[in-house]
This record gives sequence, C-alpha cells and structure tokens, in this order.
Amino acid sequence: MSLLDDLKNAQKDAMRAKDKVRLGTIRMALSAVKQHEIDGRTNPGYIALDDDGILAILIKMIKQRKDAASQYETAGRQDLLDIELAEIVILQGFMPKALTEAEIDSLIVQAMEETSATGMQDMGKVMGWLKPKVQGKADIGQLSSKIKAKLNA
Repeated sequence: MSLLDDLKNAQKDAMRAKDKVRLGTIRMALSAVKQHEIDGRTNPGYIALDDDGILAILIKMIKQRKDAASQYETAGRQDLLDIELAEIVILQGFMPKALTEAEIDSLIVQAMEETSATGMQDMGKVMGWLKPKVQGKADIGQLSSKIKAKLNA
C-alpha cells in the first residue's frame, strides 16, 4: 500500500472517530500533495508523485511546524504551540522507522567507500549518495554534521 493510500485511509478513520485535529492535519497533507500535483502538470517533464515525493512533502511540513512551534514558544503562545506539536506527532506517524545511530554511521562509511571520498571537497558526493537512502529516516542536518566529522578525521 502506498503512502497516499495510507493518508487517505487515515483520513477516513479520523472522520469516523471525529478526531478534528488528526483530520485537519491529514487533510492539510493531502492538500499539499494535490497542490504539488496541480503545480507539476504545467511542467512538461512532470512525473506523478511516488512515496518518496510524498515523503518529501511530509518532511517539509514537519519542518515548517517545528519552526512555527519554536516561534510560538518564544512568543509564549502555549495554545498555538500545542496545536503545532500535535500536528508534528500526527505527521511523524506517516514517516518510516528512524535509523539508529549505528545504522547511520555504517551508511556514512559505506557512502564514503562507494564515492571514494577523502576530504571535505567530497561532501556533496557523499550527501548525494546518502540522501535517497535516509530520506525521512534521519535528520539531514545531523547527518551532515556526522559526515563533516568523518571527512575531517
């Protein structure tokens, strides 16, 4: 079953359960997916979204909510902060299982071997090799800092 099907089924379940926050968050995600498809139709080389494309949209939505949550926390708006945090939890429920630190480290070593990376000038090659394998499973910022540490060692 695809991620889009999971989202649609979760929307139906949220409707049945009358869970307004979950339903609203899932509708927002489905709306973002639909908007991406509509925007892409004007592009001659457009390819329909697959699970990786939908995953990228969900990652972007989670990042936006984290940014908003930190701003609401700074402003002392606990009511809005709670809403953003609830949406983050709901969206993260559709993300794949996170990689462990050991799995990330072994992937970095494998990427460095595959790309013959020797120094910081090869950072882009390593990230390019790793990104599709860890998308949605690891924080790219943390991954980047780990790669830098290994390349500088």
